[in-house]
Amino acid sequence: MRALIAMSGGVDSSVAAKLTQDMGYDCVGCMMKLYDSAETAEHGCCTALDAEDARSVAFSLGMPFYVFNFCDGFRENVVDRFISEYLAGRTPNPCIDCNSYMKFDKLMRRADELSCEKIVTGHYAKIEERGGKLVLKKAEDISKDQSYVLYRLTQEQLARVMFPLGEMKKSEVREIAERSGFVNSHKRDSQDICFVPDGDYASAVERLGGVCVPEGDFISPDGSVIGRHRGIIRYTVGQHKGLGGNYPERMFVLKIDAEKNTVTLGTEDLLFSRELTASRFNWICGEPPSGGISCLGRIRYRHREQPAKAYPLPDGRVRVVFDEPQRAITPGQSVVLYDGDEVLGGGIID
Repeated sequence: MRALIAMSGGVDSSVAAKLTQDMGYDCVGCMMKLYDSAETAEHGCCTALDAEDARSVAFSLGMPFYVFNFCDGFRENVVDRFISEYLAGRTPNPCIDCNSYMKFDKLMRRADELSCEKIVTGHYAKIEERGGKLVLKKAEDISKDQSYVLYRLTQEQLARVMFPLGEMKKSEVREIAERSGFVNSHKRDSQDICFVPDGDYASAVERLGGVCVPEGDFISPDGSVIGRHRGIIRYTVGQHKGLGGNYPERMFVLKIDAEKNTVTLGTEDLLFSRELTASRFNWICGEPPSGGISCLGRIRYRHREQPAKAYPLPDGRVRVVFDEPQRAITPGQSVVLYDGDEVLGGGIID
């Protein structure tokens, strides 16, 4: 059986390639060229230097290696969505879009062209079969678990995807890379969004979107003007730093209204709420439950899951009610539902 290995140049995907080859698969290594900018030459991920590292590992394993130019699709499905969400006053997670539209859609079609039955990535997550259905679960190494960003996977995609690192600790992965003599065995993990290597999201939105976002009013919850903001793209719900002004109390961003060009500020206690609705919801099993279910909900990547109840709505959205109020539920982020270590599904917070 043939497998296409998505290689980023990092240690995780390199070890995933080796483990897949050790399982007896006929492996083909590849990297997706997603973004073309001089800024990413030394920062971010999937750079020319990363491609050299990935090619070196593939060569050492005796497998062919290709670089696929997916820049156009990445711009349309990831970068442009990122820009439009920020301009709408929301806070997106482009890595989720990248997984959905690039790795497990566009790359899967390229796998078909290469007669590869499986796609392999270095994600830390597990796939199991239960009762005729495929189940997505958290990784053994909880500190590296990436199940949150994989919630859009369908049953058809899960049948073709492999995550060889799901049962491993990060320390074991580095040991394998070192024993194998990989050039990237001690390479640090990439933390930045690849097309925002300096972490300045607001500047990236203006530069990539060709826009200049105007200043506007800070307002209190009752609508009174209490200051001036520097453009809505420079703020996110829950933010405290960078607000400026001399306020009698510590102030936090409560709400962003793109249409009115206002940012509502208030005290931290006003950030807490119990309910949300989520759109573009994907149930891993392929269909929603017939009624409300008890579960655990995670409202951002680094958030700890909290007890909740989820109620599928007739329009395909899902209403999530937490047992206890949660801080800074943020439109544009994803809520992911779990049953223990199993991912039930997820969607975009309205």
